[in-house]
Amino acid sequence: MPQFPKGEKAPVDGLIPESALVDVESRTFHAYVHVPYCEVKCGYCDFNTYTADEIGTSTQGTFANTLISEIDFAEVALEKSGFVKREFTSVFFGGGTPTMLPATDLIAMLGKLKNTFGIKATADITTEANPDSVDEQYIKDLKAGGFNRISFGMQSAVPHVLKVLERTHKPENVGKVVGFAKAAGLATSVDLIYGAPGESLADWQQTLEAAIALDTDHISAYSLIVEPGTKLARQVKIGEVEAPNDDIHADMYELTEQLLSQAGFLNYEVSNWSKNISERSGHNMAYWKSMDWWGFGPGAHSHVGGVRWWNVKNPAAYSDRMSAGLSPALEREIIDQENRDIEKVMLETRISDGISLEWMKSKGFAESNVVAGLIADQLVEPIEAMRGHIILTAKGRLLADFVVLKLLG
Repeated sequence: MPQFPKGEKAPVDGLIPESALVDVESRTFHAYVHVPYCEVKCGYCDFNTYTADEIGTSTQGTFANTLISEIDFAEVALEKSGFVKREFTSVFFGGGTPTMLPATDLIAMLGKLKNTFGIKATADITTEANPDSVDEQYIKDLKAGGFNRISFGMQSAVPHVLKVLERTHKPENVGKVVGFAKAAGLATSVDLIYGAPGESLADWQQTLEAAIALDTDHISAYSLIVEPGTKLARQVKIGEVEAPNDDIHADMYELTEQLLSQAGFLNYEVSNWSKNISERSGHNMAYWKSMDWWGFGPGAHSHVGGVRWWNVKNPAAYSDRMSAGLSPALEREIIDQENRDIEKVMLETRISDGISLEWMKSKGFAESNVVAGLIADQLVEPIEAMRGHIILTAKGRLLADFVVLKLLG
């Protein structure tokens, strides 16, 4: 299970400091709903998820109503903190596997968000889904209930890689459910993972070609990271499986960029590609732009005006807090301006829009000789730098963390 950062104890009334109101009109507001249930706990996963064997099914049946009570709590807490009510610019249901719940539960939670805060007409409203957890009727119900985008956890098209990742879905089901989603009028995305133990470059190419053939609007491709405390970390430690190889990961990333760009996809963030600007993940863009979001559900993280907090992880503990009318937040941190500036550089250099060179220099970052060196090393686009923006090249995206360290000095 992931370890949360250490912060101060969060107030039980959920009130947000007055400092978070500064420049609030410049920030959009977003909702994340964390559904922590999974059929199987994948060995590489360190998300806050639970199987029925771990916690039983009692909280799953009442989950929607419990989360709806947090929406009511958020409305009061924000009002008492001095915030004018804002419509959500995006809504994202993640997990876990949100589609382990009945579609009626997801629709009920979405409806409550809309009725309480409002959702902009242009909002990106997404749920994640396991390809085996939905059928044609379920997808039609999501569309009728207000969802407009669905992201399928494909991960790989190669059976032996899926087995290593402990993914239980049938590869052929991905094409079926993507087809159902398209027919229903939903935008589609697939999530991929590369660098699994035993996965060859040819395996990864097979997965990429299969994903491209689906003709989705969006593809995410993430490098496998061995997270501490996971089953995969233990397997690597005892030598049961090989540790991921950075050089192979680099080759896989370069192949990803090559094949997806040839297929007409645009890389708009280090790990994300879309067919055009309108099909970017509006919700994830909010994270990279440091906008405001409220994370609903067990273990969910929130961020409002430089205040970040995280909820208790266990679904039963979460339910108990909501029943008692207390904030589900466990701890919080208030980020000072210096660290907010550092985070801005870390996040906005990852996206294709880049970050203002003038702004960075005003903060003491991006010294001229450093930028010149990054251009010489082909890590930063030279023409864009002359126009006043730091935008990473394909090679730079591969070494994004290194570039950020250099820019920050």
